[in-house]
Amino acid sequence: MSIAVNTPRRVAIIGGGPAGLMAAETVRAAGHTVDLYEAKGSPGRKFLIAGKGGLNLTHSDAREVFISRYRERADAVGGWLADFDGEALRAWALAFGVETYVGSSGRVFPVDRKAAPLLRGWVRRLKEQGVRFHVQHRWTGWDDAGALRLETPEGATTITADAVVFALGGGSWPELGSDGAWVAPMTASGIDIAPLKPANCGFDIGWTPYFSERQAGAPLKPVVAHWTDLQGEPRSLQGECVITATGIEGSLIYALSADLRDSLARDGQVTLQLDLLPGQTEAQVAEKLRKPRQGRSFGEVLRRQLGLGGVKSALLFEVLGREAGQLPLDQIAHALKRLPLALQRARPIDEVISTAGGVRLEALDTQLMLRGRPGIFCAGEMLDWEAPTGGYLLTACYASGLRAGRGVVAWLAQA
Repeated sequence: MSIAVNTPRRVAIIGGGPAGLMAAETVRAAGHTVDLYEAKGSPGRKFLIAGKGGLNLTHSDAREVFISRYRERADAVGGWLADFDGEALRAWALAFGVETYVGSSGRVFPVDRKAAPLLRGWVRRLKEQGVRFHVQHRWTGWDDAGALRLETPEGATTITADAVVFALGGGSWPELGSDGAWVAPMTASGIDIAPLKPANCGFDIGWTPYFSERQAGAPLKPVVAHWTDLQGEPRSLQGECVITATGIEGSLIYALSADLRDSLARDGQVTLQLDLLPGQTEAQVAEKLRKPRQGRSFGEVLRRQLGLGGVKSALLFEVLGREAGQLPLDQIAHALKRLPLALQRARPIDEVISTAGGVRLEALDTQLMLRGRPGIFCAGEMLDWEAPTGGYLLTACYASGLRAGRGVVAWLAQA
């Protein structure tokens, strides 16, 4: 639903990702003049890369579960999703002829699993509707008169607008434009920003060179992760992850990375335990280990008696040592069900999928306008919220772009 206007105003959208494009669509539908400024040579580059292996558009979770994925920001993000949730996103995509389906994990994908057709259709429609795109225009701050400063191929320039929506992304994809460069000028202007930190990230463990060289890239599946959340409650989750040259990452690790990251920051250490044999109890594992070895090596016993080989077997030796087979059988069985991995640190921001931190929601009103700067709105990943992978990030970016766009329209109607 759009709000009609009698006097069109000029609105600047800074950032050409999903949040910025959604804000542009909303404001333009209300009849205002919209100029969108993108630092890279084309909009939506992170959107395209994120969809390279199959665009995970949203998730089919029930509403209460979906909203819970946003952790301490569930109430605020849930408000955005009340206007535009996963089902609304699927209907929106269908308007471009992009049909979607629910995968076995509950994630929602386009039938062709591609991001490019959706992005191309979206940008084309926005241009047809009159949105003016300005690529290779990087926002660098405000001048003394409050005008927006931009670096362009023709040099530095300034622009003014009746309202502005910033949708500049986080800091985890610098080569695609989400480099966090906006933090410095906004902080200098007194805007309250929580420091950016890794989200949906892997962790360093510090493997031995022998293990790292031979197992980096090997998938661990299925396993059950056991950890303690920030409230001290034991948690567990089954899934898949991947050994890296320095540690561990993958969908299972991303799902609990916020707890692990914040526990590391608070306590200086955290131990993740992996169940390498889901579906077998510790007692069953111990019983199988007690069977006569008949001259077989310990590695062969693991393979024959427990079906454990490859990277899982190598990981057990990495943690327990090369003499693991000489340990008491009950100790081995316990390790197979609760293998302790001491995490050292999260991977650097420029390697991770997304970032936490950003413009604090407390600095914004419910329409995502900065309380101290009337007419300035913020949307997308540059806001201080986070979510695991699975379509939750993208859905909230769309929803926040819509919320900010509607906020602009409502504010201009009153200004």
